[in-house]
Amino acid sequence: MGFDAERVTMVTFDSYSTLVDVDAAEQALADRVVDPEPVSKLWRARSLEYTFVANGIDAYQPFYEMNRDALQYALDVHDVDLSTEERDEILAVYHELDVFDDVRDGIERLRDGGYDCYVVSNGNPEMLDSLVTHADIGDVIEDTISADEVRTFKPDAELYRHAAARTGTPIDEIVHVTAGWFDVMGAQHAGMQGAWVDRKGTPWESFGGEPTLTIETFYELADELDV
Repeated sequence: MGFDAERVTMVTFDSYSTLVDVDAAEQALADRVVDPEPVSKLWRARSLEYTFVANGIDAYQPFYEMNRDALQYALDVHDVDLSTEERDEILAVYHELDVFDDVRDGIERLRDGGYDCYVVSNGNPEMLDSLVTHADIGDVIEDTISADEVRTFKPDAELYRHAAARTGTPIDEIVHVTAGWFDVMGAQHAGMQGAWVDRKGTPWESFGGEPTLTIETFYELADELDV
């Protein structure tokens, strides 16, 4: 089923890889690791995998802690010996990741077009507060909604349904915008429309259904909503 712009009254955004570039975390590793790319990739992959496993075995802990454990594992795999202080300095980069160029202007167009905009993220509240400040979007979003509020991570339907309930919006009137394929599938399974942000020109996953809408930038979503 194609994208239905007429149904949309609210827009939610993922955070990491959608609003901000997690690949920028590699630079924080580069000052301390000879070959930072494989460490960075394993760090990100394990961080997500830990959230999936936590959902399955009821072992929730805040995302910052998941991220810390995943970084430590990636360092161990690649035989990188850093102090706790050095590791925590690398982790701190998540509070100041580079913001994609279209984010502020794109959200502002949607807001000015009459759509309430929220961030719905695995990040814990402290991470989201710093993200919003660094991205300079505090005046164009209504609020942030964290997995910490329901103690379960994406793509569990509970988080998306919680977002709909907390905002008082029928879930089928929400389009969730995200660069994460699993996040698209989770949102659509819960009843939202899913807009996949494909900034890198990658193929869609062969597993599961198609996204409701595929875009390269937030501007394209604004165009689809005619704002």
